[in-house]
Amino acid sequence: MARPGSAALGGGERATARVRLCAPLRCEALALRGASSARVLRTGFGPRRSALAAARLDGHRPLAVAGLAGGVGATACGVVVVADEVRDESGAMRLPGARVLADRLRAAGFAVLVGPISSADHVVSGPERAALATTGVVAVDMESAALARAADRRLRAVVRVVVDTAVTPLVHVRTPDRAVRALLRLRRLAPVLADWVAESGSADRRCRPGPRDPSQ
Repeated sequence: MARPGSAALGGGERATARVRLCAPLRCEALALRGASSARVLRTGFGPRRSALAAARLDGHRPLAVAGLAGGVGATACGVVVVADEVRDESGAMRLPGARVLADRLRAAGFAVLVGPISSADHVVSGPERAALATTGVVAVDMESAALARAADRRLRAVVRVVVDTAVTPLVHVRTPDRAVRALLRLRRLAPVLADWVAESGSADRRCRPGPRDPSQ
């Protein structure tokens, strides 16, 4: 593969090279690097580091968040979750292109679920995870909402591969094996995600504020 920015890049690769993939964790960034022409940015663990990293993002490049997540409700390990909304205690951001991206990923052979992702400032487990399931949330992480808020309309997608669930929690003897499989899946889907983000210049696919939860 030609290096991003190289004269050998074709038109499609040049467009993909403009894309930024935000990966909160080092292992996620390592999985994504080299899988496509998109530049991978490690943004850090948790909402505070994510907000700081987002402030340093290039202000004109389309971007996506990609990484691992915890499953909520019936969401199984290994499923690729494409967020149509990201939420936290400050509100929600909608991602109108989620279903189109999901169809693209399904066509590439991935098991995909579309739904809201909730971001917390701590690892969510037990009753808290069960409570989220009653709100329609399908996965939980610690960074997507902070990155979405900072990136605003530059954000095109949030894609997470589920590595733990209520039945198979993060602290589990099989977590390392599940994490390796999830990271390999993340790497395989990266070219599809980057190409889609590069093509998603139309305004109707850009992130936008969602309605505020009246209970908050």
